[in-house]
Amino acid sequence: MPEEQFKRNIAFKLRVGEILGGKPYLENEKFTFLELGNRKIVRVNVIGNITDKYESNGERKFLFITLDDGSGQIKLKTFGDDCAKFAELMQGETVVVIGTLRYFNNEIYIAPEIVKEQDPRYLLIRKLELEKEKAQNTDPVKVSKEQIIAVKDRILENIKNSEDIGGVSIEQLIMKLNDISPEIINQEIKKFIEEGIVFEPRPGKVRYLG
Repeated sequence: MPEEQFKRNIAFKLRVGEILGGKPYLENEKFTFLELGNRKIVRVNVIGNITDKYESNGERKFLFITLDDGSGQIKLKTFGDDCAKFAELMQGETVVVIGTLRYFNNEIYIAPEIVKEQDPRYLLIRKLELEKEKAQNTDPVKVSKEQIIAVKDRILENIKNSEDIGGVSIEQLIMKLNDISPEIINQEIKKFIEEGIVFEPRPGKVRYLG
């Protein structure tokens, strides 16, 4: 008898705030997927900090973990024998989670499949990665030629001025130039990289090449 093929759903890289902003789709009162734009989300890949952990001591075993990535909080919920797989996770740890979305009692949560401790710096790297991806998948923001020149000069000046400290993160640029949209900043930095004016010594950080 031929082996049955099993197609696993894609684990979309998302921020918690995006998940919470999605629309749960129910079929016969049973959760089917999370509608997010034109995507139908069943499995997710998220990174966050564990801010709370609760494990039952009674006959009915369950483990609830609260995950926070700065954009929102979501619970990881496991039941029965699966609790043992995640019992050693501790409050304060940064973890990457791959799991299936569930919906019950008007709450969206994650049934974790894999949870691994991660370097806390990856929380920022993931945020910048998704912001960059979003900027690349949207139409360029339309502004006048004069505005673009002024914006480019300001962004480049800040990158140049950061050379004595080994460069600047895109996150810092976005926070400092808070009157310029993150989409435009990401859009112009991408052009600088393509033109060889700046480079990325590591993801999310830029330095001036000239």
